[in-house]
Order: sequence, then structure tokens, then C-alpha cells
Amino acid sequence: MTESEKQRNLIIISGPSGVGKSTICKQVVEKLNAFLSVSSTTRPQSESEQQGREYNFLPQQEFEAMIQNDAFLEYAEVFGNYYGTPKEPVDEALAAGRIVILEIDVQGALRVKKVRLQAQTIFILPPRTKDLQERINGRGRGEDEETKKCRLETASREIAAAWQHYDHMVINDDLSQAIQEVVDIIDEKLKGQE
Repeated sequence: MTESEKQRNLIIISGPSGVGKSTICKQVVEKLNAFLSVSSTTRPQSESEQQGREYNFLPQQEFEAMIQNDAFLEYAEVFGNYYGTPKEPVDEALAAGRIVILEIDVQGALRVKKVRLQAQTIFILPPRTKDLQERINGRGRGEDEETKKCRLETASREIAAAWQHYDHMVINDDLSQAIQEVVDIIDEKLKGQE
């Protein structure tokens, strides 16, 4: 498998907060036996989260040292915390011939696409803006109204950017259908390289 073919196994899935992308990614990983990259963050870990499952929770100093060592495919500061995709596990999985799923935001996706041109991008859309607002309000993360408002504004900007830059758009109106659409997109992409 050439380096270019390996990079085609890199799938970026994005979507606004509360759209269900984590659920979709987990199911897609299961169905395709793919590798799900776990992002690193400096944000505090919530009670329901587990180290290494949702994120690698890192102290800011360690994260900044990784930035200095060029250890991230991409990183950004979002809502006052760093988020980043470590290179090493992604490259190891690609070298082993696996499909690699990156669940990252639009800003990160655009950065990855600059260095990994063959990566495929899929954006998960809510059926309606109102649905997204209800999901963000119902998440139980203890966020104040200002943070929720900021998440909705960010979602609007991300959706606008996704229409310009993403290869595929999938509406999460019916979860099982959205999962199948994502699986079909990836299968089609991989068949195209045989």
C-alpha cells in the first residue's frame, strides 16, 4: 500500500456540538473495525468521562510541550481549552492498513486536509437548528447560558464552512440511517482505491 493509499484511509468526521457525531463515530468504528483517534485536551474531565476513552486529558504544560515537539496533526484553542489530534497513533494505525476516524472540529479538519490531502471529510448536520439547540440545552454539562449561546453561534459558522469545504454532508435525523450513510461513504471511498 502506497503512502497516498494509506492516507485515503483517513476519515474526518465533524459536526456541531450536540449533533450526535460521537455516537455515529463509535458505531462506524464498530461496523468497519476502524481505529478511532482519541483527541487530547486541557479541558477538565467530567464525571461521566474516562481518561483515554472520550479524550486524553492533559495538563496545559504537557499539551504545550507536545505542540513544541510537533506531536499533533492539528490543534486549536476552543472555548478557552486546547484540543489536538496526536500524530503517532494515527500514523501507526494507517501504517497497519486500518481505516482511521478523526472526530474533530471544522478548524482542525481544514488543518489536517492541508497536510493529508487524501483524507475524506464528512460533516454531520442536525435536521433543524431547533433540534441542535434542544440537544445542547439537554446535555447536562452544567454549562451556563453564555456558553450554550456560544456553542450555537459556533455551530452556525461550522455548518457554513462545512458546505464549502467538506466532501460529504450527512443529516442525522434518523441515527441508524445516518450511521449507515457514513459507512456507505467510507466503503465507496475504499472501493475507489482498489
